[in-house]
Amino acid sequence: MVSAIRKHNTEDRPVRLIFQDEARFGRMAKARRCWAPAPCRPVMPNGYERQFTYVYGAVSPHDGKFDWMLAEKMNTENMSEFLKQIRRRHRDDFIVMILDGASSHRAKDLDLPPHMHLEALPPYSPELNPQEHIWDELREKEFPNRVFESMEGVITQLKSGLKKLSKQPDVIRSITNWPWIKRLNLNAT
Repeated sequence: MVSAIRKHNTEDRPVRLIFQDEARFGRMAKARRCWAPAPCRPVMPNGYERQFTYVYGAVSPHDGKFDWMLAEKMNTENMSEFLKQIRRRHRDDFIVMILDGASSHRAKDLDLPPHMHLEALPPYSPELNPQEHIWDELREKEFPNRVFESMEGVITQLKSGLKKLSKQPDVIRSITNWPWIKRLNLNAT
């Protein structure tokens, strides 16, 4: 990774390591385990509506910063917009973004902002991306055993959960700053 950084002119900017991923949230409910006093048996309604919205997310494991953007579709245009949002938020840093091999991440018309380098994870390796664990946390805390009457309810709950999680850098760091990430040396010298 350091060799990838060296080929760019970082202009003595601090290097920020970010892991990025997209997730789909919608009205299809997934039953989760829950507690109920004996002899009660919890009842969980089920939803089969195939309506979804997408969330672009990016986490900085070292400091627990979390960026996100809602979108109706996952495509190159929205990915370009998300990269611009990241660039604005971390304008003083040189950003190394680790992401999967989705077609929108490697499209020819992807608008890559300056002072940013994209590095692909190996194929079929979501376990290497700590952003995946942010989605798990969000689903576990904000969406367990819930069925929504409309997509507006999903989006309202999603925004609330994303805002809440964004304000908890210690929680984000504890979920994403894995030992191998802590040991990474991002100095390009």
